[in-house]
Formats: sequence, structure tokens, C-alpha cells
Amino acid sequence: MIKKFRRTWSVATRRRRAAYCSLLALLLGAVLTLLPLATAAAALRLAYSGEPSPQAVTRGRDAVWLGHAWVDGRKGEADVAELTRLLAGTGVRDLYVHTGPLEHDGSLQAGRYPRARQFVEEVHRLLPRLRVQSWLGDVVRPEKEGLDLTDPAVRGRIAGAAGQVLDLGFDGVHYDLEPVRSGSAGFLDVLDRTRALTSARGVPLSVASPQIDPLPGLHRVTTAAFDHGKWWSQAYFADVARRVDQIAVMSYDTAMPVESLYGGYVAQQTELALEVTPPQVDLLMGLPAYWDDTFGHRGSAETVAAAVRGARLALGREAPGRQSFGLALYVDFTATPEHWAAYRSGWC
Repeated sequence: MIKKFRRTWSVATRRRRAAYCSLLALLLGAVLTLLPLATAAAALRLAYSGEPSPQAVTRGRDAVWLGHAWVDGRKGEADVAELTRLLAGTGVRDLYVHTGPLEHDGSLQAGRYPRARQFVEEVHRLLPRLRVQSWLGDVVRPEKEGLDLTDPAVRGRIAGAAGQVLDLGFDGVHYDLEPVRSGSAGFLDVLDRTRALTSARGVPLSVASPQIDPLPGLHRVTTAAFDHGKWWSQAYFADVARRVDQIAVMSYDTAMPVESLYGGYVAQQTELALEVTPPQVDLLMGLPAYWDDTFGHRGSAETVAAAVRGARLALGREAPGRQSFGLALYVDFTATPEHWAAYRSGWC
């Protein structure tokens, strides 16, 4: 009886130990999974703490993305006059006006922008201090069925489209090609070809860029796991920044769940970009002037106010005297009076 009891006790003890070990393993796994997330969240929250420097205000080098309606005939001179009133008292210097999209072979159809020359002339008359840049964009292979930047002929046609819009009187070229993967040599070649054109005419070349790896090498992980080039390495960001006059970081669609984490993320992105953007190149941080409620963009978290504050905090900490810095509002046709008010009160 005693031996049987001991055997039963031993079996029960082993089972309890096994259950205990399983529970411990689960808890340890949860801790190891959540600890990096908690650490990252704490770092972002810390980046959003403190008071912005009084030096971190507009330098008069801000920008706004404008939709296609300004060049296809849907908007006219009365709308330009209203735009004049909207921009009064702000730091906006550049208008990125959607003139494309490019065809997948890199060319640009002339019929897409019947009112482009007239729009540029009206802005020059009513807002002579502003520059009107042609915003050219398309989706990019291999992730999307679009531009093949490995094809020299496609790259040549993109540069040809840049010359095409400059002949209309635009004050510069703004590229938004997505998603360009980190390390793309073809994209750098497009920039080199276009820079030769813009430099010869004395006008700026600007580009919209993805965010920089929040953790080193993270772009490789997302590309391998999801076939999606979400981020650029900091080194590739620097390669692009050296080839342009302006680089505008699309610092939105971050999946941050709350405003403080989003603001901290913008502060982190601003710091990473400031570290490698040449001093003569304008660095602009994008402001999310639109509403969406998806996994990638929580409208209640990604606010203009949080982005402005995050950028100001980083600028004040990293480069308070830097003049080649601004904010860029995306996009005019979704921006509300509240978005404009947050930009004005927080930055202007």
C-alpha cells in the first residue's frame, strides 16, 4: 500500500511539475515577447516628453501636397485666390502639385494636366514667394505592377517627364515613387539624371521618402517576411538625401495606437533623419492631414498636433539652429480647418 501510494504521489508530483514548467515557459515566452514592445513604447513615450524649444518654429520652408484637381480643370482662379488666403501667415514655401501619375513605362501623358501652366502662372502672380513643384508619382516593381526601375529605358523616360513639366514653367520636380526598396540603385540613377536637369535650370529636386528603420535592419525583416519595403536604412536615406534639394519624410501610417506613441515615433524619425541629411538639404517631416481608422493608421493617434510636437522636440534637441528644416502637410483635399489650425498654432 505504501509503495503504491508513493508511486501515485510521484506521478502526481511529476505531473504538477510538468504543468508548472509549461506554465512557466508560457509566462517566460510572453515576457520575452512583450518586453521588447514595452521597452520600445517606453522609449517613444520618453521621446515625446518635455517642452519643445522656442527655437523650434517654422523657418519658412514648409510645404503642402496638392491634389490633381489644380491642374486638370476642376479648380480655377477663384480656388487659387482661396488658397492664397489659406496660406497667409504660414511658413509654406513649396506646393507639390500632383501632375501625374506616370505611366508604368515612365512616360507622362500630356493630357493629364490641361491647366498646369495656367495654375503655375496664377500662383506666381498671387503668391510670388511660393514655388510650385510638379509632383510625379507611380507605384514601383517588384512589389507593385508599376515602374521597373531596373530598366534604363524606364529611368530615361521618368527623367524625360521631369523635363516635360519643367517646360510648363514648374519651379521644381517632386518625386513620390512607392514603394522604392532600400538600396535601389535604379532610384538613385533616376535622381542623378533628374538632378542634372533641375540644376541646369536652377530649380529644386525634391522627393517623398519612406520612414527610416526604427531598429537597424528592420527593412530586411519586413521585405523577407511580408515582401513589403516599409522602411529605408538610414544609410540609404542618406544616399537619397545627398542627391536632392529637399527630402520629405512620409511620417504617417505608422500603426501607432495612441497619440503619445505616434508623437514619439515622429520625434525618433526626425532625429534619425537629421543625423544624415546634409545641412544644405531641406528636411521636411510629413503631417497627416487626413482621417483613417485602420491597423496602419489610427486617426485618433496620428494627429497633426502630435506630429508637429514630435518634430519640434527632436529639432530642439538635435539641431535647434538648423534652418533647412520644415513640415509638409498631406494633403490639401482632406485637410480640415482643425488640421490647419494645429499646424499654425503648433509651428507657425
